[in-house]
Amino acid sequence: MFHRTLSCCLLVLSLLPLSVMASGFPRLSSLTDDGFRISAEARLLGTGDRADETLASLSPTLSLSPASVSKVYTAAAALDRFGPQHRFTTRLVGTAEPGPDGVLAGDLILDGGGDPALTSEDLWRLVQRLHQAGVREVTGQLVISQWRFGPVECITTDRCEARRQVDNAYSALLSSAGVNFGNWCVHVAPGSAPGASAEVTGCDSKVLLPGIDNRVDTKAADSGTQLSALRLTEGGGDVMRLSGQISTNAHPRDLYRASADPADQTAQLLMAMLERAGIPVRGGHSTSTVQPPGSAPQLAAVDGKPLQEILLRTLNYSNNFMADVLALDMANGPRPTLEQGGAAIESFAAGIPDHGPLTLRSGSGLTPENRATASGVNSLLAYMFDQPSLFPSFVAALQSPSNGVMRFIRKGPASFQERVMIKTGTLNEPVRVRAMTGYFRTRSNRWGAFTVLVNGTESTPYLNWTMVLERLSEDLATLIEAH
Repeated sequence: MFHRTLSCCLLVLSLLPLSVMASGFPRLSSLTDDGFRISAEARLLGTGDRADETLASLSPTLSLSPASVSKVYTAAAALDRFGPQHRFTTRLVGTAEPGPDGVLAGDLILDGGGDPALTSEDLWRLVQRLHQAGVREVTGQLVISQWRFGPVECITTDRCEARRQVDNAYSALLSSAGVNFGNWCVHVAPGSAPGASAEVTGCDSKVLLPGIDNRVDTKAADSGTQLSALRLTEGGGDVMRLSGQISTNAHPRDLYRASADPADQTAQLLMAMLERAGIPVRGGHSTSTVQPPGSAPQLAAVDGKPLQEILLRTLNYSNNFMADVLALDMANGPRPTLEQGGAAIESFAAGIPDHGPLTLRSGSGLTPENRATASGVNSLLAYMFDQPSLFPSFVAALQSPSNGVMRFIRKGPASFQERVMIKTGTLNEPVRVRAMTGYFRTRSNRWGAFTVLVNGTESTPYLNWTMVLERLSEDLATLIEAH
């Protein structure tokens, strides 16, 4: 009986495709039949004297586009460079000391500190502290100094087009003095009655910024809400063109679109806040790439959120602005480019044992030239797993499918939903990319790491997340339950 059973098993195995037998990703590997290129690996992480153990692999050293999986490198390198509690500081300095009457006879300069998470709340805090310091009037200009970096040269189609117009938030341009992730935010609420225009206000101030072209109509209750927003840059600056409809009983909506110039956006917001605080700036505002004088007196300062909180938002929401600003913060040399930011992260990865080749043209993955391997990404995850003081902050920035902010990942078996922490990556041009990496816990509570990079070609058919998640979640669940 034993020999007959063994013979049957061998016969079944002989009928399976070689790629399925070898990979350990039997469902995922079926995508190769349609011409998709895949680099995938899952491994148990070693502890103590135990070495890592490969559970499944499929061309693990094939270099492919990782899309936003690139952000795990940015997060790891930033934690290694700065530590979890690092805060970026934004300052207001003057070209002169304020007089006893509260008049600053000179310029007020915002020294952009490269904070990836600087928000309107931080600007309000700066203004409050400036007022507490006794400043009541500025005779010169408000100058936004982006001397560390910015405006950063655009090297992707989306960001280059965003200088003129944009219909999304993810293409935000970059500056060390940017605020609100390089995005304008407008608040759209129903008008007073059907037929009236929608009520549009700024999300952060009674002053309406940017300019508004409101074409949204209020419709009867339960008529449905459909809104679109296009940010245009015209002779007078940024304008948000809003169109569509909102029903009278609909909840208000916030719409975000990238600004054409994040440093100028900061200047406009800060000018409005200073005016409301009773601190008029007589000379208007400007932006600069010149470092403030070392002798300039500091008038107010605000420390941003700890890095571990910044990374939680960066990875959970896959925020391109935050990731690329962090990469630029780590770059060597004055006024770095995106490529120099990527090079700094590559240098960090080069010190990871058994990592292999890595190409990063940005820290966000928005650049399609980025290249990584499943084996290399897993080596990064293994390295961070072995850093006791950094690993808690690193793994906390990933999301669990069952509780994650991105609804599309809430699929698959319970083992995948509850025992995996992940970061996804998506690109649609020039080829489709669906990528995922992260940690898992087996049934015996051992830690594992996995990475899957799926790239299309010009000739491959449509690829969506459902096609990848259905296969990957089943394969991972099988590995989790078997160990």
